[in-house]
Amino acid sequence: MATIQRFEDIEAWKEARLLVSEIYRVSDTGAFARDFGLRDQIRRAAVSIISNIAEGFERDGGREFLQFLSVAKGSCGEVRAQLYVALDLGYLAPSSFAALTARSERVSRLLSRFMTYLRNSPISGTKFKPADRTDLKPQT
Repeated sequence: MATIQRFEDIEAWKEARLLVSEIYRVSDTGAFARDFGLRDQIRRAAVSIISNIAEGFERDGGREFLQFLSVAKGSCGEVRAQLYVALDLGYLAPSSFAALTARSERVSRLLSRFMTYLRNSPISGTKFKPADRTDLKPQT
């Protein structure tokens, strides 16, 4: 795995960013745009995914980052559940529902794999650098 220098390098964040854009686009038209509760909730859930990945990364790392990734993964599930509501209410065409669901499932899988990698990696601590390598310690 390549070294991640910034949260923008994380594949799950990149994919979630696309999901946010798509959610905003589809929820900005027709009856979906007028259902303020569902529209705002699905948007908040989608934004929560990228926000939690970013916030977790910007902290010191370790278990705390995994917790933020877990929250982001939960938000993926929330988006998917709300997509079903939007489909059932006729706010989304089946093709849009399928595409958005597929993207949210991809984000969830990427997060799950990343979390597994981090749990099993010898890398931990500040910005996920090996603790025993002095040449990789942050410079002040």
